[in-house]
Amino acid sequence: MRIPRHVGIIPDGNRRWAQNKGMTKDKGYENGLDPGIEAYRACRDMGVEEVTFYGFTTDNTKRPSIQTKAFTDACIKAAHILNDEGASLLVIGNTKSPMFPKELLPFTNRTKGKDGQIKANLLVNYGWHWDLNTLADAEGVNKNNIQNHIQSFDISRLDLIIRWGGRRRLSGFLPVQSIYADFYVLDEYWPDFNKNHISEAFKWYNTQDVTLGG
Repeated sequence: MRIPRHVGIIPDGNRRWAQNKGMTKDKGYENGLDPGIEAYRACRDMGVEEVTFYGFTTDNTKRPSIQTKAFTDACIKAAHILNDEGASLLVIGNTKSPMFPKELLPFTNRTKGKDGQIKANLLVNYGWHWDLNTLADAEGVNKNNIQNHIQSFDISRLDLIIRWGGRRRLSGFLPVQSIYADFYVLDEYWPDFNKNHISEAFKWYNTQDVTLGG
């Protein structure tokens, strides 16, 4: 089976999951931590080289403070879980904003992963406009080198993006790297993750005709 080299994870449905369980919306985020490490391990064990998780966006910070604190805390914990696992971790986001958690600054330079582990990227306080804003002042930019001039230059082209929660939109997820990615949507909410979701997505990906526009 053809395995995607780089997989993007959009872990949506946390708030809806919490509401369905009779909880407040903020409780959904902490229940997304175990799925995160399980997804990382499933991708690693199936031969993926790089995985990128959508943590939270600059637009998400407009939500009520109880929610922003909950998903910020979850991202901090997620980064430490991935680091403890031995992933080669990189956190990408607008560090100049007060909404970027200072606890994650040490991970804004990629860590050296342990043997047998893979690259893991976590988008925290990320916005597509922030990612691309360096292009305005860059010289000599063309279609062949555009990625060298964006904030997320150290994240490679995506092969497959998997989104939980039933929404069929990218929500600004790495627009340059996503340009030729295949997009697989699961109706299940992220906290209901199981590793079969990954294998199902990979089986679907294996049936796609990857041409990169050619």
